[in-house]
Amino acid sequence: MDIQPHDAAAIEAGRLLFAAECNFYFAAQRIEQLPPAVLPEIAVCGRSNVGKSSLMNALTGRKALARVSNTPGRTKQLNFFNLGDRLVLVDMPGYGYAQAAKAVKADWQGLMFDFLRGRPALRRVLLLLDARIETKASDLAAMDLLNKAAVAFQIVLTKADDAKPYWLKKRQDEAQALARKHAAAHPLVLTTSSEKGTGIDELRAELASLAAPA
Repeated sequence: MDIQPHDAAAIEAGRLLFAAECNFYFAAQRIEQLPPAVLPEIAVCGRSNVGKSSLMNALTGRKALARVSNTPGRTKQLNFFNLGDRLVLVDMPGYGYAQAAKAVKADWQGLMFDFLRGRPALRRVLLLLDARIETKASDLAAMDLLNKAAVAFQIVLTKADDAKPYWLKKRQDEAQALARKHAAAHPLVLTTSSEKGTGIDELRAELASLAAPA
């Protein structure tokens, strides 16, 4: 499929959305603790240390919206952030620190999977893959779980600035192939760098298309 880049209007819509206030407002460790689903929600997930917190900080233009931890697998709750009363960003725990597919099932059983499968406001899951390293068994297991649960997800490559050009192209091609393989996957794979700002405007534009009207 030929994916067209976002036009100037879409980029501007994304800029305006993410220029709004973004504030933490809720954390849940059990399914019965989840806040009411009022606004469209975007969940962000990936392996521990994939750069999830850095990407959320880069998207919102804040230095400490989501805390960057040096301890993999530390977060074990869902953290909710209100973006301009138009979109909710949901920070999910990192999975698969053991680098095994079974770690995904263990990490995501209960709260995580129940949230993904049963949240009516959930518009999309951003599944982050580290551009510097090969796709892990835990990443593939996460895709399969999302696919089986019919949860729409989009692959986002992170840390692209730290990958050699030939390797980055290989990772992009692989990610596209994985997206085509899963019915629940969005066909557009985005490449980002929180450090350099690569792909941040495009990702903002993509998410703005899912937000509530201004």
